[in-house]
Amino acid sequence: MSQEKPIRVLVAGLGNMGRSHALAYHNNPGFEIVGLVNRSTPALEPELRGYTIHPDFATALAELKPDLCSINTYSDSHADYAIAAFEAGCHVFVEKPLATTVADAERVVAAAEKAGRKLVIGYILRHHPSWMKLIEEARKLGPPYVFRMNLNQQSSGPTWATHKSLMRTTSPIVDCGVHYVDVMCQITDARAIEVRGMGLRLSDEIAADMYNYGQLQVLFEDGSVGWYEAGWGPMISETAFFVKDVMSPKGAVSIVMDPNAKSDDIDTHTKTSVIRLHTAETGPDAKFIRPDQDMRMTGEPGHQALCDLEQAFMLRAIREDLNLDRHMADAVASLRICLAADESVRTGQPVRL
Repeated sequence: MSQEKPIRVLVAGLGNMGRSHALAYHNNPGFEIVGLVNRSTPALEPELRGYTIHPDFATALAELKPDLCSINTYSDSHADYAIAAFEAGCHVFVEKPLATTVADAERVVAAAEKAGRKLVIGYILRHHPSWMKLIEEARKLGPPYVFRMNLNQQSSGPTWATHKSLMRTTSPIVDCGVHYVDVMCQITDARAIEVRGMGLRLSDEIAADMYNYGQLQVLFEDGSVGWYEAGWGPMISETAFFVKDVMSPKGAVSIVMDPNAKSDDIDTHTKTSVIRLHTAETGPDAKFIRPDQDMRMTGEPGHQALCDLEQAFMLRAIREDLNLDRHMADAVASLRICLAADESVRTGQPVRL
C-alpha cells in the first residue's frame, strides 16, 4: 500500500470509545472514513455528522470494502466481527477485551495470521508515555513484584447506564482488568500460574448472575503476586478509588493521584499526575539513603489524544508491516487471566493456568 493512499476505514460502534476512534481517523490524513456502523443514530460530534451511519456491519463491510475495520461494539460481537473483517481482507482494530472467551480470542488471532493482516487491540495504556515510564521504572527494580491496582468508578446517570449496558456481557474485572493485568505482565514478563477472584452484586438493576464489584488475585511463575479491583455504580466509594502501586525488594514505584480527581472522569483513568519512586536501600544507621523521587508527568495526553496515538500506531502497523505477534499474544494472555478470575468468582475456586 503506497504511503500516499489513505487507509479506508469502517468504524463499527459509536459509544464513547467508537466516537473517539472515529475522531482520530477523521483528523489523521492517513485514514479515510468510508462509513460508520451503529444500530441507532446517536448524537455525534460535528466532525462526524457528515458520514453515513449503516445499521448492519456485515452489509456495510460487503458494500464499502474497507481496508481497515475498527470494531468498538459490545464485547460479545468483537470476535465474530473481527473474523468477518479478516475474511474480507481487512486489517482490524478492536477495542478491548478482544473477545469474551479465550477460545474466541485465539480464533481472532488465528484469522489475522491466516489472512496476513494486522490486528491491533485497544490497550490504550501502551501508548501513554507516563504508563510506559511506570513500567520502565518498575522493571529496573526487578522481581519478585507485588502489584496493587484498582479502578473503581462511582457512576450515575448516563455513565451508570453505560456501565449497566457493558455488564450485559462483561464484568468490571474483565472489561477494565485486561488493561492493568497487561501492565503487570509487561513488568514481570513471567507466566501467570494461578488466579483467584471474588465478586458481589450490589444492585438489583443488573442481571442476577452478574456482579458490579470484583477483585482478582494473580500468582506468577517468578513469585510475583498482584491484585486488581473494579467496581461500577452509584454505591461505589471514591475513597482510594485509584491505586496503581508496584513493590519489589528494592523499593516501589507508584502513581500519586490528584486528590481532587473524580472516578467518573474518563481522563482520570489514564492520567498519572505524579510517578513516585521509592528506594528501599538503607545506610549504616538503617535509615533510607535517599528520599522518594517524584517525577511530575506534565503535558500528559488526554483521552482523545491517546486515541489519536493509538490509531497512529495502527497506521504504522499497516504501512511499516510491524510484527504484532507479541502484541496479540499479550492480549490473549491478559484476557485469559481476567476470564479465569471471572470463573473463580462464579465457582468459588482458584483457577490454575
